[in-house]
Amino acid sequence: MRSVQDARQKSQAGYFEFLADIGVTKHVGGLKATDEMLGLCSIDASSYVLDAGCGIGATPCYLAKTYGCRVVGVDIEPRMIERATALAQHKGVAERCEFRVADAQDLPFADNLFDVVLVESVSTFLPDRPTAFRGYVRVTKPGGYVGMNETTWVERGLEAVTFMHSLGADALIKEEWVALLQEAGLQDIVANAYPPNLREEAKGRLKYYGTGEMLKVVGRTLLTFFKPKSRGVIKTALATAPKQILRLMGYGVYVGRKPLAFV
Repeated sequence: MRSVQDARQKSQAGYFEFLADIGVTKHVGGLKATDEMLGLCSIDASSYVLDAGCGIGATPCYLAKTYGCRVVGVDIEPRMIERATALAQHKGVAERCEFRVADAQDLPFADNLFDVVLVESVSTFLPDRPTAFRGYVRVTKPGGYVGMNETTWVERGLEAVTFMHSLGADALIKEEWVALLQEAGLQDIVANAYPPNLREEAKGRLKYYGTGEMLKVVGRTLLTFFKPKSRGVIKTALATAPKQILRLMGYGVYVGRKPLAFV
């Protein structure tokens, strides 16, 4: 069991380092899924929001720019936090965004602090999801929302699961994600699962970052091929990805509300 955990952590570290190298946050479902999640969470200018696993800060910056709210973003990868801080300055929203290094499974915040907690393409990587979900709920105010945009199996297959494991991740079907939210104590859960749409995801990423930043991402991606570790991540992923992966691996938008009388 220990060797399996060690292998998963090694795969995750390599994948996270690759994403930090190219300076991108991959959100399954793209901006369309994020917008749906934000709408269901009733965010406005007065909201205080936590983005657990914020990556390079794309969603916090988008939130601050679009809604004018305050956002805290945490990520386990220090270089992601550096990129998130720089992006907020570039977007002109640094005064409304705060970033710090932290583990989504052990959030360093007081109880009942945030109006909304968001988690995008993070929970697939967590080995102790029940603890993480309880943590999301713990730091949310009574009556507040927990929103997720997460990889969701349209159909689970052995080869597809092997591919996810090569990245140190493990997706679930819609009903399993909903069960985790329910077990954490959330109510009024909305759960919408969708097939993959790479064109929509690419359009959303372009809107997130802008043409100039996306060109930089392309350039940094090409440079990663000179790093043996990054080449290894790409090679392993390509080798394990089944031909039907784009048919099997979709995404889901999940939002639940913390009861006013939460026990």
